[in-house]
Amino acid sequence: MQIILLSSRWRDGVGLIALLVLCVGLYLSLVRTPADYYQGEVARIMNLHVPLVKTSLLAYFVAFVASILFLWKRRAEFDFLAHASIAVGAVFTVCALLSGAIWGKPTWNAWWTWDARLVSFAILLLLMSGYLMLRSFIEDPDKQARSAAVFAIIGFIDLPIIHLSVQWWRTLHQPASFSAKGLSISPEMMAALMAMTMGMVLLYTYLTLLYAQRIHYRALLDAEQERKLREARL
Repeated sequence: MQIILLSSRWRDGVGLIALLVLCVGLYLSLVRTPADYYQGEVARIMNLHVPLVKTSLLAYFVAFVASILFLWKRRAEFDFLAHASIAVGAVFTVCALLSGAIWGKPTWNAWWTWDARLVSFAILLLLMSGYLMLRSFIEDPDKQARSAAVFAIIGFIDLPIIHLSVQWWRTLHQPASFSAKGLSISPEMMAALMAMTMGMVLLYTYLTLLYAQRIHYRALLDAEQERKLREARL
């Protein structure tokens, strides 16, 4: 449990920095950045939507790595980290889908469309929901942790599909705004987007560490209650 316990010392600092960076990002997005030439003011939602999407993918990637480490090392802290990352990531994923729908209505004239990237990203939410449901259905802690880790590892296949969906299929989503060819958006917009992305990642880090510690203390409480119950039976 050393990682979770040590992280509590600087967790609140991460949360404070996240708040400050998000405030800067919102200022750049809403005040300093000009309206998009084609989409107008509605394009500002992208400064929220894109960071939410990136953070959702990061959350599942962290759970994927933590699940592998748990199966390898059999250390409960990795299971707690994977559990917390998925729980927090599910919230970010829901917010990403909602913000995308708000942007899509005036841009595509539809709240939802069966676009390849949109569908593959919605599957990510189903995977996260399935992961959390699996944990709630299995009572034995060891079996629950092992089953959830295997589920997270198998579900990781959806992440490269999300990333490559624009290249593999014809979609309404545009390619990445920055690549080896250079930037396809203005430096002002990129600065706002990067600030919001950094803020979202820091916020995710803070919430994940907070929830992982809660899971850790809950496991200690359950173990203590189980011990007392066995002693009472004797």
